[in-house]
Order: sequence, then C-alpha cells, then structure tokens
Amino acid sequence: MLRYETLSQKPRRFLSMTGYTVEEFDALLPSFKFCFEQQMQTHTLENQPRTHRRYTSYRNSPLPTIQDKLLFILVYLKQATTQEVHAILFAMSQPKANQWIHLLLPLLEEALALQGELPPRTPEAQSLSEELEQFFFHDGTERPINRPKDSGSQKTYYSGKKKQHTLKNNIVINAGCKIWFLTDTCEGKKHDKKVADEAGYTFPEGSTLYQDTGFQGYRPEGVVVMQPTKKPRGGQLTDAEKSINQAISSIRIRVEHAIGGVKRYRIVKDKLRLWKQGVRDRLMLIACGLHNFRLNFRPWNYSNNAP
Repeated sequence: MLRYETLSQKPRRFLSMTGYTVEEFDALLPSFKFCFEQQMQTHTLENQPRTHRRYTSYRNSPLPTIQDKLLFILVYLKQATTQEVHAILFAMSQPKANQWIHLLLPLLEEALALQGELPPRTPEAQSLSEELEQFFFHDGTERPINRPKDSGSQKTYYSGKKKQHTLKNNIVINAGCKIWFLTDTCEGKKHDKKVADEAGYTFPEGSTLYQDTGFQGYRPEGVVVMQPTKKPRGGQLTDAEKSINQAISSIRIRVEHAIGGVKRYRIVKDKLRLWKQGVRDRLMLIACGLHNFRLNFRPWNYSNNAP
C-alpha cells in the first residue's frame, strides 16, 4: 500500500512513481491543500452539495492525509494504471478509486492555476508584457485513444500519420521550454497548421518563431519564421540548404523535448481509457502545468533569451 510517509523516504522511487522530487511535491502541496479544503467546505466526497455536516477524514480512510491524496493523483497520472490496479496500490475498491480520481483531477488543475503554471488556452488570455523580443517554438502532438464505436467518429479520429485513432493539441513553448500556449483538444487527423489557424494564438511583434514543415504557409504578421526548406518534388536540396535545415532543426528540437517532458506523465502518452466529457482535454492541460511547475526547480540547460 502506497503512503507518502514511507515513499518519501525513498527519493528515487518517489521520483519514479510521481515524476516529482519530494521538494517539488511539498512545494505544490499547499495550493492543492487549499483547493481541497475549499471544495470540502461546499461539497461532499461524492461531489454533492454539503448541507450541515462538515468534512472530516475517516479513521479508516484509504487516503488519510492531504499528502496521500496528492500522491494518489500524481501516481495515477504518471503511471496511467488501470483503475483496478490503482485501487490495489492504495488499498481501496475500484469504484472508490474512480471516485477519488474524478474528485482530485479538477483540484490539481486548480492548484496549478493558483501557482500560475497552466498555459493559456485562448488568445485573449495570453500575456505578452513579459515576452517581448523572445523566441518561440510550436508543434503538434498526438495522443492515442481507444477505437470509437461509432463509424463516423472512427473516421474523424483516425490519424493516417499515426495509423491509429488519436487526439491532437498544438503546443507553443518559449525559449526556456515552458508551455506558453496550449490549443483545445481536437481530432488527430487535423493538420498542424489548421489547428494553429483556428486557435489564433499570437506572438509579440519582432519575435522569432521556429516551426517544422508541417506548418507550411503559416506566417504570423510581424514575426520572423524559421522553418526548414522543403525538398522540391523531383528535386534535391543544395548543400547550403541542407546545412541551414540542420541548424534550424538542432534549435527547434527543444519543442520535441518539451513535449517529451509533458508526456513523462503516461496518462497523455499511453492509450487513454477515460471517457468522461472534458477529461481528455483536462488531462493534457494538467500535464502541461505539471511540466511548467517542475521546470521551476529543475530548469533545462537552455538560454531563456536566445537559442
């Protein structure tokens, strides 16, 4: 049975199970505790409006402390176990595990929002005041899902690129590899450029944007776009073009690293089994927020000003 008190005594195992060091976990805990206590003041564990009885943790509760509750949800996101397996890890039934998962997910999202680590989702929510004359990178990322039962949905969500049914988001990062913008979740077959056009995210005038050839034709006004030259049909690239492409790709690779950082949480890497409305988009947002929060403690060796 997993408990914070015992697992925190083994730092390497704690990091492997949660994706966070004990220090990072403890830094996130106060915000998570605040959100949980606020929720319990007005709602029960079953998410029903609370009437007269205030919340108290039962003596035989499978998650007796706030540390155990945060551990429970982080381990679920990191390991992406089935709910039956997750229930066994925390000594509870599968229905109880399901109840706790759907209770704690939005609270974790709120805690990351309090920390200011959730990326904006709309152009209106973007703040450009601190991002003037910066370098940006964007790319699309897909997540596998179970094959939909409906034939129309099967066609909608089938990605020819991945040869399976997927969801897609575009991710925009800054030079420090923090997620700067996250688009809405859409069907996996949608083209990266079309997702960017529909999302309408913007960049500060005079900034530089690195992108791959999947964004062919995407040219935001007032932004310098660095993109590899596409090989002409039936032709070849010159040695100079190949050299420039290689240089651009070596800089642009950091967006791939950022996506990998988000997908440390296997819940957004493995095939998603949750079907509740809105949970697919919420999971990606939370994973991005966890990635951003982690970089405050373990920044990557990239310049924050220039590639």
